[in-house]
Amino acid sequence: MTINLGDNLRVSPLGLGGMALTPVYGPADPVESLATLNHAVDVGVSFIDTANVYGMGANEELIAKLLKDRRGEVQLATKFGIASNPATGGREVRGDPAYVKESVAASLKRLNTEVIDLYYMHRLDTRVPIEETVGAMAELVAEGKVRHLGLSEVTAAELERAVGVHPIAAVQSEWSIWSRDVEQSVVPAAARLGVGFVPYSPLGRGFLTGTLQVSALAEGDFRRRIPRFADGAIDANQAVVEVIRRVAGELTINGAAATPAQVALAWLLAQGERLGLPVVPIPGTRRSARVDENLGAVSLNLSEAQLAALDQAADAVVGSRSNSPNWVSQDRE
Repeated sequence: MTINLGDNLRVSPLGLGGMALTPVYGPADPVESLATLNHAVDVGVSFIDTANVYGMGANEELIAKLLKDRRGEVQLATKFGIASNPATGGREVRGDPAYVKESVAASLKRLNTEVIDLYYMHRLDTRVPIEETVGAMAELVAEGKVRHLGLSEVTAAELERAVGVHPIAAVQSEWSIWSRDVEQSVVPAAARLGVGFVPYSPLGRGFLTGTLQVSALAEGDFRRRIPRFADGAIDANQAVVEVIRRVAGELTINGAAATPAQVALAWLLAQGERLGLPVVPIPGTRRSARVDENLGAVSLNLSEAQLAALDQAADAVVGSRSNSPNWVSQDRE
């Protein structure tokens, strides 16, 4: 089963976010990560998402091992735009045409493939007009290096300007029960322009599963720096998880109890139907069992009462989803 995400790009109804397959949330076993990738494709989760910055290229190199024998089974997405800054030890954003061309060449080499199915601008370089960046990306399509274009964390106005240069298949931004700011302007614009939506962190960076112990996060885990994970906010936000748990307790999938993760993903899929655009979440995991669990959400139907309860719970979320100015579209809307 596939769906038309946008610009006639057909993908599986659920994707797999690759970031967690390398050490971002803690140590990752490359053997287990590759096994999880293969299992995902085996069970029909063939839309695989990565980026050049994940593991500083190591994530793309890992996915190359999957592609070696299964390239024709995978809809491959990767990104450019977040660059390390040796001068500060931090990160910078680049969207100049020279960097676009440099980045795609490096990604194609690491992925050991001739073409990328969906190539995203990972973040907007506010120093460069988006028309200039997308124009350089469009050249990659003309050259056969990329099939479709995507944008991550753009505003409605920025999306409109980009579509004026080249068709955009998808917008990728954080979207979940506790991250709904994109519904105000970006999602309606995408629906109107025929652009699909790919929610990243659809499980709230693990929080909405009800299994995350925030106090146990490793010192280097970047979630510790996100405002809504701060001590005061996380206690208040636990109320959202309790509503998700209650809804999960009312549902079964193939005779088994539904899980909070499945409910959170099913809510997003229902939002796509309610708001009139294709929505393909890309939950990340290192474990094959979690792939199977997440996939169950595709067949889970939420009642109007359950959707209303989840909507109401979302209104009580405390804390921002970002701690960096201009890092997410909400800051520029």
